[in-house]
Amino acid sequence: MARTQSVYRCTECGHDHPKWVGRCEGCEAWNTVAEEPLVRAAATRGARRTAARPTNAAALPAVRLRDIAESRLVRWPTGLPELDFVLGGGIVPGSMTLIGGEPGIGKSTLLLQVAARLESGGRRVLYASGEESPDQLRLRAARLEEDAGPVHVLGETRLEAVLEAAAALPAEFLVLDSIQTVYTDSLESAPGNVGQVRESSALLMRYAKETGTAVVVVGHVTKGGGIAGPKTLEHIVDTVLYFEGEGSLDYRLLRATKNRFGSVDELGVFSMTERGLVAVPNPSAMFLAARATGTSGSAVTALMEGTRPVLVEVQALAAPSGYGTPQRVATGLDPKRLAVLLAVLERRGNTSFASLDVFVQATAGVRLAEPGADLAVAAALLSSLHGKAVPADVLYLGEIGLGGEVRPISGMERRMTEAARLGFRRVFAPGRNPPSVSGITVVGVDHVDQLVKSLAA
Repeated sequence: MARTQSVYRCTECGHDHPKWVGRCEGCEAWNTVAEEPLVRAAATRGARRTAARPTNAAALPAVRLRDIAESRLVRWPTGLPELDFVLGGGIVPGSMTLIGGEPGIGKSTLLLQVAARLESGGRRVLYASGEESPDQLRLRAARLEEDAGPVHVLGETRLEAVLEAAAALPAEFLVLDSIQTVYTDSLESAPGNVGQVRESSALLMRYAKETGTAVVVVGHVTKGGGIAGPKTLEHIVDTVLYFEGEGSLDYRLLRATKNRFGSVDELGVFSMTERGLVAVPNPSAMFLAARATGTSGSAVTALMEGTRPVLVEVQALAAPSGYGTPQRVATGLDPKRLAVLLAVLERRGNTSFASLDVFVQATAGVRLAEPGADLAVAAALLSSLHGKAVPADVLYLGEIGLGGEVRPISGMERRMTEAARLGFRRVFAPGRNPPSVSGITVVGVDHVDQLVKSLAA
């Protein structure tokens, strides 16, 4: 006879509690503990536990690192250069990758293209979907440039059935779309809750390591932009990718926030077309393609996305406030960072934005997460304030401190080399030991008052 239990589990970290609490004892997050009903048959539970953990299994002996034979890391190229770049060279057999993004952003399209290219390259692929039927997948595949006809597809939500199908094929590359729609027989709670997501992920990771199958799972995202489910989901997998982009734009950004087989924070850019996603080999040129020269409130900086320099435009607008309290609106930039820069410009640069509404945005949906963009944000603000356009061939690189000093940033030479390739001739940057790049003239800026004078003249 089934016995019903309830577990109070944190949706962020998966920590269990004996009763409901307002604050999780594991991660100290508020209002994340939810009741999770569990229904298990005692006999079945014991049998599954015995099958999963045999009592006569010998423990593996510990070995010294120097006694482990070196093995060359093998990667499978996906045929999409931007995806291979983000992954560090391709898909690693036996790895598990999690890809998240907004609904309709193109996650399924990207993975179906990868599946088609791997299948055409001789890899056996299984695409299991709990959200779309095989008929729907066939309609999606008909729109792609790649021939996805040879790919094996399965419409199933029971994880054990998916793994049995993958083993019977046997599949070298397994796609599961999505992790929130599947369930395992070991838990009879609803698909998508904390327990199901955590247990299903653990089973998939174990399957990947034991069989050498490369597993890719799709994850839903929350309103805050993070991948739904417990944080243990991201800890379990080898690689975490985020697929980003505005629905009104025809390009998508792919970022790696975790990668056990390569560097993190790499950026891949794709263009969404009627025939699927196409890799963009020159993101800087695409981001600046719509830039209007001769307009005040615009400045260009170079960001380091992992190992790749990317040029982006920063736009600012300072206008008289029509309300009692001036607005401060930032898109693609931390609003607190904008407040700091405005305070530094007022206190150290003798400028005033107190009675003005200020709007700042990074174009193309790019996020200005690094302080190296400070000088460009300040230049855009001053350009809008004085109504003076920044020359089209000028780049701004530097971090602004609270004392108004402009500090050097890492990767200056690579950023300047990318700027020179796109036709930029002058770089405003800290004047202390600047790198020498052919075709680039460095204009030394060691304090914000020098920047103010250059844009107010």
